[in-house]
Amino acid sequence: MKFEAIEKKERGKFINRYDIHYETEDGEKKVYEMISRNPDIRTKEELLNPKADAVVIIMHNEEGDKILLNREFRLAVGAWVYNFPAGLIDAGETAKESAVRELKEETGLDVIEIRDTLYDSYSAIGFSNEKNVCVIGTAQGTFSESTSNVEEIEAGWYTKEEVSNLLKGELFAARTQAYCYMWSKE
Repeated sequence: MKFEAIEKKERGKFINRYDIHYETEDGEKKVYEMISRNPDIRTKEELLNPKADAVVIIMHNEEGDKILLNREFRLAVGAWVYNFPAGLIDAGETAKESAVRELKEETGLDVIEIRDTLYDSYSAIGFSNEKNVCVIGTAQGTFSESTSNVEEIEAGWYTKEEVSNLLKGELFAARTQAYCYMWSKE
């Protein structure tokens, strides 16, 4: 696939839409629609997105027998979905600093330890170049409502058995579903 050009179609408050123009190996023209948090992509190299946009927070309780999940009303699908706490990394913040802030804002809990930080991954590779950093650790505290008036979140600790049951018939974000499946089978 030969990259030809990128054309900005629309700028939004948080997301920008682009058409990417390619030529296939057999000479056909291909226009691919994508969205990005970057408001000014101009080159093929910038499509890779050099920095993570958001943090995904994978937390377990101190005993390690429960996982933290948010049941959140997601506006894009108009439904409640199970997901890990997550949020945008603010300017000047590290992924770890963002994880601590976002966890507190969304759940009221405190990060006790971050045991691992995974390398960058794309959140929705089929239509976006948004990158995430996953942090894995331990949290504790008392749940409280989200500090944002535009987020409806019900945070909770779940056992492996509870997660296995949720996986049979509840909506999940894909990364959360995959991690929870593997964790519940340990």
